[in-house]
Amino acid sequence: MLQYDFMRNALAAGFLIALLCPVIGSFLVLKRFSMMGDTLSHSAFAGVALGAFFGLNPSVASLIYTLLAALLIEYLRNRFKSYEEVVMSIVMTFNVGLAIILASRGSSANIESFLFGSILTVEPSDLFLIAAVTLISLIFIRIFYSQLLYITFDEEGAEISKIPVVSLNYLFMALTGATVGVSIRITGLLVISSILVLPVAAALNLRAGFRKTLLWAVGFGLIAVLSGLVLSYYLDSAPGGTIAIMSVAVLLCSFFLRRKTA
Repeated sequence: MLQYDFMRNALAAGFLIALLCPVIGSFLVLKRFSMMGDTLSHSAFAGVALGAFFGLNPSVASLIYTLLAALLIEYLRNRFKSYEEVVMSIVMTFNVGLAIILASRGSSANIESFLFGSILTVEPSDLFLIAAVTLISLIFIRIFYSQLLYITFDEEGAEISKIPVVSLNYLFMALTGATVGVSIRITGLLVISSILVLPVAAALNLRAGFRKTLLWAVGFGLIAVLSGLVLSYYLDSAPGGTIAIMSVAVLLCSFFLRRKTA
Protein backbone atom coordinates (compact mmCIF):
# COMPACT_ATOMS: atom_id res chain seq x y z
CA MET A 1 0.00 0.00 0.00
CA LEU A 2 2.67 2.52 1.01
CA GLN A 3 4.68 1.87 -2.13
CA TYR A 4 2.19 4.01 -4.07
CA ASP A 5 2.66 7.79 -4.11
CA PHE A 6 -1.08 8.45 -4.20
CA MET A 7 -1.60 6.41 -1.04
CA ARG A 8 1.20 8.17 0.81
CA ASN A 9 -0.29 11.51 -0.23
CA ALA A 10 -3.75 10.41 0.88
CA LEU A 11 -2.55 9.19 4.29
CA ALA A 12 -0.53 12.37 4.87
CA ALA A 13 -3.52 14.51 3.91
CA GLY A 14 -5.82 12.36 6.03
CA PHE A 15 -3.53 12.72 9.04
CA LEU A 16 -3.57 16.52 8.73
CA ILE A 17 -7.34 16.62 8.23
CA ALA A 18 -7.83 14.36 11.26
CA LEU A 19 -5.84 16.86 13.32
CA LEU A 20 -7.56 19.93 11.93
CA CYS A 21 -11.25 19.06 11.65
CA PRO A 22 -11.87 17.86 15.25
CA VAL A 23 -10.09 20.93 16.65
CA ILE A 24 -12.25 23.29 14.60
CA GLY A 25 -15.29 21.08 15.17
CA SER A 26 -14.90 21.20 18.97
CA PHE A 27 -15.55 24.93 18.97
CA LEU A 28 -18.34 24.64 16.38
CA VAL A 29 -20.21 21.95 18.31
CA LEU A 30 -20.01 23.83 21.61
CA LYS A 31 -21.17 26.99 19.83
CA ARG A 32 -24.10 24.88 18.56
CA PHE A 33 -23.02 25.46 14.96
CA SER A 34 -23.07 21.79 13.97
CA MET A 35 -24.96 22.67 10.77
CA MET A 36 -22.05 24.81 9.67
CA GLY A 37 -20.22 21.79 8.24
CA ASP A 38 -23.14 20.91 5.95
CA THR A 39 -23.64 24.53 4.91
CA LEU A 40 -19.99 25.03 4.02
CA SER A 41 -19.71 21.65 2.29
CA HIS A 42 -22.45 22.77 -0.11
CA SER A 43 -20.55 26.02 -0.58
CA ALA A 44 -17.44 23.95 -1.38
CA PHE A 45 -19.50 22.09 -4.01
CA ALA A 46 -20.31 25.43 -5.63
CA GLY A 47 -16.63 26.39 -5.46
CA VAL A 48 -15.61 23.16 -7.20
CA ALA A 49 -18.25 23.71 -9.90
CA LEU A 50 -17.10 27.32 -10.40
CA GLY A 51 -13.49 26.21 -10.71
CA ALA A 52 -14.41 23.54 -13.24
CA PHE A 53 -16.64 25.91 -15.21
CA PHE A 54 -13.97 28.61 -15.53
CA GLY A 55 -11.08 26.20 -15.98
CA LEU A 56 -9.49 26.90 -12.60
CA ASN A 57 -7.93 24.50 -10.11
CA PRO A 58 -11.03 23.05 -8.35
CA SER A 59 -9.22 22.67 -5.02
CA VAL A 60 -8.07 26.30 -4.95
CA ALA A 61 -11.44 27.56 -6.19
CA SER A 62 -13.20 25.54 -3.50
CA LEU A 63 -10.88 26.87 -0.79
CA ILE A 64 -11.38 30.51 -1.75
CA TYR A 65 -15.12 30.26 -2.34
CA THR A 66 -15.80 28.35 0.89
CA LEU A 67 -13.72 30.83 2.89
CA LEU A 68 -15.76 33.72 1.42
CA ALA A 69 -19.01 31.85 2.12
CA ALA A 70 -17.98 31.40 5.77
CA LEU A 71 -17.27 35.14 6.08
CA LEU A 72 -20.65 35.91 4.50
CA ILE A 73 -22.41 33.63 6.99
CA GLU A 74 -20.68 35.36 9.89
CA TYR A 75 -21.64 38.78 8.49
CA LEU A 76 -25.29 37.77 8.11
CA ARG A 77 -25.27 36.06 11.50
CA ASN A 78 -24.22 39.34 13.13
CA ARG A 79 -26.99 41.21 11.31
CA PHE A 80 -29.75 38.67 12.00
CA LYS A 81 -28.85 37.14 15.36
CA SER A 82 -32.31 35.68 15.90
CA TYR A 83 -32.28 33.83 12.57
CA GLU A 84 -28.88 32.13 12.48
CA GLU A 85 -30.21 28.79 11.23
CA VAL A 86 -32.25 30.53 8.52
CA VAL A 87 -29.11 32.35 7.34
CA MET A 88 -27.25 29.06 6.97
CA SER A 89 -30.18 27.50 5.09
CA ILE A 90 -30.29 30.42 2.67
CA VAL A 91 -26.56 30.25 1.93
CA MET A 92 -26.71 26.46 1.55
CA THR A 93 -29.71 26.59 -0.81
CA PHE A 94 -28.11 29.26 -3.00
CA ASN A 95 -24.87 27.33 -3.32
CA VAL A 96 -26.60 24.03 -4.10
CA GLY A 97 -28.57 25.76 -6.85
CA LEU A 98 -25.45 27.43 -8.25
CA ALA A 99 -23.48 24.17 -8.19
CA ILE A 100 -26.23 22.19 -9.95
CA ILE A 101 -26.58 24.82 -12.69
CA LEU A 102 -22.84 24.95 -13.35
CA ALA A 103 -22.37 21.18 -13.18
CA SER A 104 -25.25 20.62 -15.60
CA ARG A 105 -23.58 22.84 -18.19
CA GLY A 106 -20.92 20.28 -18.96
CA SER A 107 -18.06 20.79 -16.53
CA SER A 108 -15.02 18.76 -17.56
CA ALA A 109 -13.74 18.13 -14.02
CA ASN A 110 -14.50 14.93 -12.18
CA ILE A 111 -16.90 16.45 -9.66
CA GLU A 112 -17.84 12.98 -8.42
CA SER A 113 -14.43 12.66 -6.78
CA PHE A 114 -15.20 15.76 -4.73
CA LEU A 115 -18.66 14.47 -3.80
CA PHE A 116 -17.48 11.14 -2.41
CA GLY A 117 -13.76 11.68 -1.86
CA SER A 118 -10.97 9.92 -3.73
CA ILE A 119 -7.56 8.74 -2.59
CA LEU A 120 -6.47 8.61 -6.24
CA THR A 121 -6.80 12.35 -6.85
CA VAL A 122 -4.82 13.76 -3.91
CA GLU A 123 -1.93 15.67 -5.47
CA PRO A 124 1.13 17.30 -3.84
CA SER A 125 -0.51 20.71 -4.38
CA ASP A 126 -3.56 19.54 -2.38
CA LEU A 127 -1.27 18.29 0.36
CA PHE A 128 0.48 21.67 0.47
CA LEU A 129 -2.86 23.50 0.80
CA ILE A 130 -4.03 21.19 3.59
CA ALA A 131 -0.72 21.54 5.45
CA ALA A 132 -0.80 25.34 5.16
CA VAL A 133 -4.39 25.62 6.45
CA THR A 134 -3.67 23.13 9.26
CA LEU A 135 -0.57 25.01 10.40
CA ILE A 136 -2.24 28.43 10.28
CA SER A 137 -5.34 27.16 12.08
CA LEU A 138 -3.45 25.41 14.87
CA ILE A 139 -1.22 28.45 15.43
CA PHE A 140 -4.28 30.72 15.54
CA ILE A 141 -6.08 28.49 18.05
CA ARG A 142 -2.94 28.13 20.17
CA ILE A 143 -2.47 31.92 20.36
CA PHE A 144 -6.13 32.79 20.99
CA TYR A 145 -7.16 29.62 22.82
CA SER A 146 -8.32 31.36 26.03
CA GLN A 147 -10.25 34.05 24.17
CA LEU A 148 -11.90 31.55 21.83
CA LEU A 149 -12.89 29.40 24.79
CA TYR A 150 -14.45 32.40 26.54
CA ILE A 151 -16.33 33.37 23.37
CA THR A 152 -17.56 29.82 22.87
CA PHE A 153 -19.21 29.60 26.27
CA ASP A 154 -20.15 33.24 26.91
CA GLU A 155 -19.98 35.60 23.94
CA GLU A 156 -21.65 38.48 25.76
CA GLY A 157 -19.32 38.13 28.74
CA ALA A 158 -16.33 38.09 26.37
CA GLU A 159 -17.50 41.38 24.83
CA ILE A 160 -17.80 42.94 28.29
CA SER A 161 -14.27 41.74 29.04
CA LYS A 162 -12.99 43.73 26.01
CA ILE A 163 -12.14 40.63 23.98
CA PRO A 164 -12.34 41.45 20.22
CA VAL A 165 -15.24 39.04 19.72
CA VAL A 166 -16.25 40.19 16.24
CA SER A 167 -12.73 40.03 14.81
CA LEU A 168 -11.98 36.63 16.36
CA ASN A 169 -15.29 35.22 15.14
CA TYR A 170 -14.56 36.38 11.59
CA LEU A 171 -11.06 34.87 11.70
CA PHE A 172 -12.34 31.61 13.16
CA MET A 173 -15.10 31.36 10.53
CA ALA A 174 -12.57 32.05 7.77
CA LEU A 175 -10.44 29.16 9.05
CA THR A 176 -13.54 26.97 9.28
CA GLY A 177 -14.34 27.70 5.64
CA ALA A 178 -10.74 27.00 4.65
CA THR A 179 -10.83 23.73 6.62
CA VAL A 180 -13.88 22.48 4.74
CA GLY A 181 -12.48 23.72 1.43
CA VAL A 182 -9.23 21.75 1.70
CA SER A 183 -10.73 18.61 3.25
CA ILE A 184 -13.11 17.63 0.47
CA ARG A 185 -10.51 15.78 -1.64
CA ILE A 186 -10.27 13.14 1.10
CA THR A 187 -13.63 13.17 2.85
CA GLY A 188 -15.90 14.22 0.02
CA LEU A 189 -18.45 17.01 0.12
CA LEU A 190 -21.28 14.86 1.41
CA VAL A 191 -19.65 13.67 4.65
CA ILE A 192 -17.25 16.43 5.71
CA SER A 193 -19.53 17.27 8.63
CA SER A 194 -18.97 13.75 10.02
CA ILE A 195 -15.29 14.57 10.60
CA LEU A 196 -16.15 17.94 12.11
CA VAL A 197 -18.86 16.67 14.45
CA LEU A 198 -18.71 12.92 15.21
CA PRO A 199 -15.21 12.74 16.77
CA VAL A 200 -16.21 15.68 18.96
CA ALA A 201 -19.49 13.97 19.90
CA ALA A 202 -17.54 10.84 20.83
CA ALA A 203 -15.14 12.90 22.96
CA LEU A 204 -17.98 14.78 24.66
CA ASN A 205 -19.49 11.42 25.56
CA LEU A 206 -16.52 10.82 27.88
CA ARG A 207 -17.45 13.93 29.90
CA ALA A 208 -13.94 15.29 30.36
CA GLY A 209 -12.84 18.93 30.54
CA PHE A 210 -12.57 20.98 27.36
CA ARG A 211 -8.84 20.48 26.84
CA LYS A 212 -9.13 16.70 27.31
CA THR A 213 -12.20 16.66 25.08
CA LEU A 214 -10.16 18.40 22.38
CA LEU A 215 -7.41 15.78 22.63
CA TRP A 216 -9.88 12.90 22.64
CA ALA A 217 -11.61 14.38 19.59
CA VAL A 218 -8.32 14.53 17.69
CA GLY A 219 -7.54 10.94 18.69
CA PHE A 220 -10.95 9.73 17.55
CA GLY A 221 -10.59 11.72 14.33
CA LEU A 222 -7.24 10.10 13.58
CA ILE A 223 -8.69 6.63 14.13
CA ALA A 224 -11.73 7.31 11.93
CA VAL A 225 -9.90 8.99 9.05
CA LEU A 226 -6.82 6.77 8.83
CA SER A 227 -8.72 3.51 9.30
CA GLY A 228 -11.29 4.72 6.77
CA LEU A 229 -8.58 5.45 4.19
CA VAL A 230 -6.88 2.09 4.69
CA LEU A 231 -10.18 0.21 4.45
CA SER A 232 -11.23 2.18 1.37
CA TYR A 233 -7.98 1.12 -0.31
CA TYR A 234 -8.45 -2.59 0.40
CA LEU A 235 -12.22 -2.60 -0.16
CA ASP A 236 -12.02 -0.32 -3.23
CA SER A 237 -14.73 1.88 -1.71
CA ALA A 238 -15.27 5.63 -1.62
CA PRO A 239 -13.08 7.15 1.14
CA GLY A 240 -15.77 9.58 2.24
CA GLY A 241 -18.35 6.89 2.90
CA THR A 242 -15.84 4.61 4.59
CA ILE A 243 -14.58 7.42 6.84
CA ALA A 244 -18.17 8.32 7.73
CA ILE A 245 -18.93 4.72 8.76
CA MET A 246 -15.74 4.55 10.82
CA SER A 247 -16.70 7.84 12.50
CA VAL A 248 -20.01 6.32 13.56
CA ALA A 249 -18.18 3.19 14.75
CA VAL A 250 -15.84 5.35 16.84
CA LEU A 251 -18.84 7.15 18.34
CA LEU A 252 -20.42 3.83 19.31
CA CYS A 253 -17.14 2.64 20.83
CA SER A 254 -17.04 5.78 22.97
CA PHE A 255 -20.17 4.57 24.78
CA PHE A 256 -18.37 1.38 25.85
CA LEU A 257 -15.25 3.37 26.77
CA ARG A 258 -17.38 5.67 28.91
CA ARG A 259 -18.82 2.67 30.79
CA LYS A 260 -15.34 1.34 31.54
CA THR A 261 -14.01 4.70 32.73
CA ALA A 262 -17.13 5.57 34.76
